[in-house]
Amino acid sequence: MSDNDTTTGPTRRQTIKYGGAVAAGGLLGGCTELEEPDSSEESATAGSYSVSMEPMGEVTFESVPETWVPYGGDYADMGVALGRAEGMVGIGQAGEYYTDVYDELPGVSLDRERIASNDLVEAEMSKELFYEMDSDVHVIDTGMLSNWFDWSRSDIEEISENVAPFLGNMIFRRSDSWHDYRYYSLYQAFETMAEVFQERERYEAFKQLHDEFVANIQSRMPPADDRPSVFLTYEGTDEPETFSPYRLTDKGTSKKQWNDLGVGDALAGTSIENLSTENRTELDYENLLEIDPDVLLIRGHEGKSASEFRDTVLAYMRDHPIGSELTAVQNGRVYRGGYLRQGPIHNLFLTERAAKQIYPDTFGDVTDDDELFDRQRVADIINGDH
Repeated sequence: MSDNDTTTGPTRRQTIKYGGAVAAGGLLGGCTELEEPDSSEESATAGSYSVSMEPMGEVTFESVPETWVPYGGDYADMGVALGRAEGMVGIGQAGEYYTDVYDELPGVSLDRERIASNDLVEAEMSKELFYEMDSDVHVIDTGMLSNWFDWSRSDIEEISENVAPFLGNMIFRRSDSWHDYRYYSLYQAFETMAEVFQERERYEAFKQLHDEFVANIQSRMPPADDRPSVFLTYEGTDEPETFSPYRLTDKGTSKKQWNDLGVGDALAGTSIENLSTENRTELDYENLLEIDPDVLLIRGHEGKSASEFRDTVLAYMRDHPIGSELTAVQNGRVYRGGYLRQGPIHNLFLTERAAKQIYPDTFGDVTDDDELFDRQRVADIINGDH
């Protein structure tokens, strides 16, 4: 808004920012000396609504946000699921937001280039980019801003008050000591996003589809004693030599499909900790051979198809003098490990893939085209035909 604007009542953006300022004040410890709204503000916000999420607390919206910026692909995917793809104007890391799955959903599209042009990490989390995007809400955990990008309290307050509030919670893992506030499951966070965008019906339709899908998968799984041990790791090269460990017992949303599939953590009983901001431990092939999991899941290769992964990463491990001794390598049970940040649409595809990876005798080979959920039903929900 220009400096000489003569509007006397609060605009939609001003009201959104007011709610964000309250939330930021609660988060930032003692920064709560905000004036009470006068009677004209109370009247203008009579149709407003509030949404609460840790660590920001309550954020008030005078109307539904039209433009928005998520940090990760998890919240980006939630917005797409809620029919809000058009309003996404940027993202934290475009390279880690996997959108190819949308091509399998009739009538679902996304302006990838526009979103990628406003990559916050590429811009080194520049406040200038926040001003340029001029979003109505930032779906970004402020704890992450402080601990990963060295944002100060004043930085967060400035953007909250001058652009738009923050609302978000880092949910993909639960191993960072700085995250000492509530975590949310995938569908708890998704429900909060539905409140932000006032899309309760779409959320309920998605949850019903998800619950039916997972229940059907679980009803067909083999008994616990017949399930393989699984080691989930990260190594983004085609010729892996060391591996960063993920614990499946961590309830972060990036492990949702593995927990739903009831797989056993190959690291159970060891002292190896989950990858986190503080823990950057890497294991070598000798360490892996001591664990010797039935299935090895390697993240960092989501740009590859299942066949491309086998022809590069698995082929290298089969030729490796120590890696070739691993049971998973010998049996060809080395697979892509899934996205780090997954939303509800991603999760359907990744659960389908994981069921084939873990239980191929029941659900088919991971390279086949058998579908375990209805793509058209998903597309109908996204497109509002539910």
